[in-house]
Amino acid sequence: MDLNFTAEELAFRHEIRQWVADNLPADISHKVRHSLRLTRDDHQRWAKILGKKGWLGWGWPQQFGGPGWNAIQRHLFEEECALAGAPRVIPFGPVMVAPVIMAFGTPEQQARFLPGIASGEVWWSQGYSEPGAGSDLASLKCRAERRGDKYIVNGQKTWTTLGQYGEWIFCLVRTSSEGKPQTGISFLLIDMKSPGITVRPIILMDGEHEVNEVWFDNVEVPAENLIGEENKGWTYAKYLLAHERTNIADVNRAKRELERLKRLAKDEGLWDDQRFRDQIALLEVDIVALEMMVLRVLSAEKSGKQSLDVAGLLKIRGSEIQQRYTELMMLAAGPLARAYIHEAMEAGWQGDVALPAQLLPLAGTYFNVRKTTIYGGSNEVQRNIVAQTVLGS
Repeated sequence: MDLNFTAEELAFRHEIRQWVADNLPADISHKVRHSLRLTRDDHQRWAKILGKKGWLGWGWPQQFGGPGWNAIQRHLFEEECALAGAPRVIPFGPVMVAPVIMAFGTPEQQARFLPGIASGEVWWSQGYSEPGAGSDLASLKCRAERRGDKYIVNGQKTWTTLGQYGEWIFCLVRTSSEGKPQTGISFLLIDMKSPGITVRPIILMDGEHEVNEVWFDNVEVPAENLIGEENKGWTYAKYLLAHERTNIADVNRAKRELERLKRLAKDEGLWDDQRFRDQIALLEVDIVALEMMVLRVLSAEKSGKQSLDVAGLLKIRGSEIQQRYTELMMLAAGPLARAYIHEAMEAGWQGDVALPAQLLPLAGTYFNVRKTTIYGGSNEVQRNIVAQTVLGS
């Protein structure tokens, strides 16, 4: 296994770095680096810039309009975007539902839905979790009843990230109560402008409106929006979750935030504290180890070898690392790690220079990241899966 990049790969990295430097809007990069609130327009603007280049679906094969990059090229693209201060691409469209449509959708569904995802024009949301059906997703109750050429959907989804912006939502719905719970689930694509859909905000501890409840009251969905076969949605959901868990690991953002942590420690006079610096060193070792794991998987994929299914393991380590660097940032700033005060931050207190510690919205980020070990399949469940499928125990 060779983890060194080839000359061609290094040239590709340089090409990506230059393009991002030339095309990433400075105001968006400024917000990302200073943890300022990103608006829907900010996300959509960057998505459309990538879409125009044909890179919003950077993991897509050429037959569906993607660049057809190999695993190493995809990794380098993600890394250069993160290091440049680009916002994370909202994954629900290009990273999550698109691969499902490619793998299990009809040619008509592919022609209908993929172009809007690739261009960044259409905002997708994810309808999986429900009250009482999170880690135990098979117990979901949101029901879709087939009536002629349409489904009638009733029920509720919760923790729908940025659902207030959603134009379409992909949902797991119950179409049968017979047999095992997993065998009665279907995968539906639903227009969020449909009559009967209500989106209600869930306001978080930092005052932010990131997640939502989504209610379905006799919502009519054309049967042609069913992906694959009825009652086979659990298979498609598992396929999608493998993409989500790898995405959650986000080693590239961890590398960027590590450098931010070091700057914060120096600004607050903690860089000379040996115990605190030891904690930063331990974190850096874990980030490097996570990156080596990612590169190991990519190396196996590039060579055509069958790699172990380590999506769950990447999710475990990546989410724990995210929590650790937010904890260390809170410790570095101490009582000054106040919650995000939108009005003050957006009034321009920080000017054009790096934010002083007392203005960094660290508390909000800290609380927000506590969820990463839960969503996408809780880490406790993932450890059981890893033990069974990877370790064989």
